Formats: sequence, structure tokens, C-alpha cells
Amino acid sequence: MAFPGEEELVTLITPVTEGFGLDIEGVKVTRAGRKSVVGIRVDSDSRPDLDLLEKVSQEVSALLDAAEERGEVNLGAGYTLEVSTPGVDAPLTLPRHWRRNRNHLVELTEDGQKSVWRVGPVSPEETSVVLVRTVKKDCEVRVLEFSENTPAVVEIEFSNPPAAETELTGLDYDQAVAWQEENK
Repeated sequence: MAFPGEEELVTLITPVTEGFGLDIEGVKVTRAGRKSVVGIRVDSDSRPDLDLLEKVSQEVSALLDAAEERGEVNLGAGYTLEVSTPGVDAPLTLPRHWRRNRNHLVELTEDGQKSVWRVGPVSPEETSVVLVRTVKKDCEVRVLEFSENTPAVVEIEFSNPPAAETELTGLDYDQAVAWQEENK
């Protein structure tokens, strides 16, 4: 039996992660001689805590060990299992990433230019997101279409966000778009 690929591992562990209400954000297998590392990144709208990650790790470990004993997978002489969340530096690539980071700052890169915006509501169809920023004491609102594939990453913020921005990011999608139209 060959060493399992990332897709095979995703198929194998999905029932466990789904049972905990988690999405698999990535699986990375690093082969290092006799020892290998299987890294699994999971997340959910409710942000998993360390206790939940420990439970998931235990169940995934038991699942992989059992699959190895049955001869379904071969992880080599030994492996290290790492279960974690994607982390703040993970790019926002799917609508759920944007939804989970509502009210947070993100840095966008468009045409080589970087700009910082606050994440607002995602459209009901999950095709776009409202972004808000303050420019010279006024709020600016724009809609970013996910189809544009604009690179974005969460910015760490150490101060309280401006109330005007959080008021706008707290609106539902249609209200925020209406505000944008009224305040052009």
C-alpha cells in the first residue's frame, strides 16, 4: 500500500471533521525519512478551541491507526499528526473565509497596490462581500466580487475599530449596498 495522498486523507477524515461541524481547510503531508508529518487545518464559523482540536486529533489519529491496521493506508514507520486552524496569515479564498472574518481588517492586493478594508456582510448567494474603510473621516463602502480572485489576508488589529465602520459592517448585505448607493 502506497503512502496516502492528500485527497485520500481528506476522504478518509471528512466524516470525523464533519461530525464536529468543521471544514477541512487543508491537508499537507510531509515525508521526512522514517517519520512523516500529517498536518490538517480545520475551521468553522464558531472557531474551534483547543479542547475541540484535541478531540478531533484523537479521533483522526484513531481513524488513521485503524486504517493502517486494515492495510488501507501506509503512513510509514511513524508519523506525527498535527491538527490546527489555518491561522491569521491564511489567505481568504472562499466565501466562508470572508464570512468568518466579518468585522476584521483585511489587506487586499489589486494591480500591485495594497489597501486595507474592514469585512462586512457576504451576499446571500455568496458571490461577493461588502468592504468598508474610513477615508478622511468618512466611510467608503465597496462590493468585492469573489470571481475577481483578489488576494486578501487578515490584518491584525490592536485598537478598537471605528464605530462608524462596525455599524456598516453590522448591516445585512442589502442594507450595506443601499448605504453605498446613497452615499456615493
